[in-house]
Parts: sequence; structure tokens; C-alpha cells
Amino acid sequence: MLFVLVPGAPAWAHNALAEASPDKKATLKQSPSEVKLRFLQKLDPEYTVIAVSDAAKQKVATSDPKVDGATSVVTFDGPLANGVYTVAYQVVSTDGHTVKGSYEFTVADPSAIASPTPSPEASTEPTTVAPTTSAPAVAEKSVESDDSGSTVIGVIVGIVVAVAAVAGFLFVKRRKA
Repeated sequence: MLFVLVPGAPAWAHNALAEASPDKKATLKQSPSEVKLRFLQKLDPEYTVIAVSDAAKQKVATSDPKVDGATSVVTFDGPLANGVYTVAYQVVSTDGHTVKGSYEFTVADPSAIASPTPSPEASTEPTTVAPTTSAPAVAEKSVESDDSGSTVIGVIVGIVVAVAAVAGFLFVKRRKA
């Protein structure tokens, strides 16, 4: 009888991250070659953004996202140095709602060469550093962390369940009286 009093929940149309590689909060013994994200729903390649940044919030050079169904992959242009990295993503749900989120992983490669530190005897002669080429500039889409959407939905569902339980209790109590 209580099920009659509980209103039907709206269809869940928002996309969400189902699986990530590297995993959330993972500590890796070697640099990953890619970030692979699998979502609950098919992705629109035009509206799929994945950005990786280091602990200094500097964007790490990656390929453009390659989308295959509900999975998107970006590959790194080179190995990552030891440190904490943030993966930020932005995708669009089937209802057109933008879903954003982020997570961190750590690279802790014990065989990585530590950056050299000058010793007191080191030569102070100037050295020439060859300019490095960077990937062509690409218009970036804004990627911000917004994990509050699932929290709000959870609170709303909890309130609806609590109200339905109280209404059911009062209904049963009233029938017995």
C-alpha cells in the first residue's frame, strides 16, 4: 500500500562517470600513457572535454579526446613526472545537461630520475636552452569540478522518501482509528 503513495521518480537522464583509468586517488608506480574515462551514457565527441593538470595547475599536453560510445581517451605526449595530477572532465547528458567533475591520481615512479640540483662546485657559466615546441593552441572549453549535482539529487530523493514514509504511516494510523 505504501508503494501507491510514493510518486514515480523522474527518469535519470544525467550522465555520470562509471569508470576511470587511472583510478580515482590511485598511486601509480609508473607514468600512465593515457587517461580513459567510461560514462553511463554515449558521449557526444563535440561536447566531450578531458583536461589533465599537474600540482601547479599547469595543463599537461594530451591528445584531443577520442570518443568511442560511452568511453573517451586522451593520451599523454610524454611521460609524466612524479607528482599529483588532476583529471577534469565535462560531458553532455542525453537531456542536454552539462556534467562536470574531476579527480586526482599520483605518479610515484621509484625509478624516475630526480631533477638535478646544482652543487656548490657547479659551473656558473651560462648555458643555452633549446626552445621547445608545444602543441598548437586549441580553443579550450571551460572544465570545472562540479560534483554537487549528485549530492543535491541524493538529498531530494531522501526528502521524498521521508515524506512518503510519514504519509504512509499517517495513512495506516488513520485507517486503524
